[in-house]
Amino acid sequence: MARLRPRIFVAENVKGLLMRRNRSSLRQVVADFSALGYEVSYELYQAADYGVPQSRERVFIVGTLPDTAPFKAPAPPTEFLHKPMTAFDALDDLKTLAEDAAFNHVWSRAKRSPEQGDRRLHYDRPAYTIRAECHGNIQYHYAAERRISMREAARIQSFPDTFRFQSKLRETERQVGNAVPPVLAWHIALAVDTCLAHGRPHSHMGGQCAGAAAASKYQVGGW
Repeated sequence: MARLRPRIFVAENVKGLLMRRNRSSLRQVVADFSALGYEVSYELYQAADYGVPQSRERVFIVGTLPDTAPFKAPAPPTEFLHKPMTAFDALDDLKTLAEDAAFNHVWSRAKRSPEQGDRRLHYDRPAYTIRAECHGNIQYHYAAERRISMREAARIQSFPDTFRFQSKLRETERQVGNAVPPVLAWHIALAVDTCLAHGRPHSHMGGQCAGAAAASKYQVGGW
């Protein structure tokens, strides 16, 4: 960062970063980037609010240099606030499809285990969070008598079917679970593009990026 000096950066982490016990770590992250000259803000996003068929909360940290308009968090589309994408919406056409490794439609045979290893999707709700290290204990399909496949997990993460994972089941499980949902990333990227297209006005904060970090519920210094 110090060497390349990008006009804007985006970092993502789990919701736990906002917990009281991690406050000093978050302060250090903000202080380190601020020392490099960045104006830093952070925001908690719920992926389901942006059209991802999954309940997934993640923190995004964004920093901008002084010659770049401050970042403004993208507003969730109204349609998904009222009616989120459900597991049924994302998966129902695959429930009777035979396993197909080329399509990443393969699933774990791990036996039932407590808590996470025994979760079953609800057809009328967004899916549970797709995790990277579930060791095969990925959630069960809402209708089929099996765990969800890697293709179904990828759909829950909002990957298109044309995106193929060139790896075995466990490694694909990690790749899918570690990913930022592409649809949510797209909304963030559009907001980044807007900031890059608007330099910081000299007299006032105009344009779509105005207001930025100060409007954030999780504005730096707000604890």
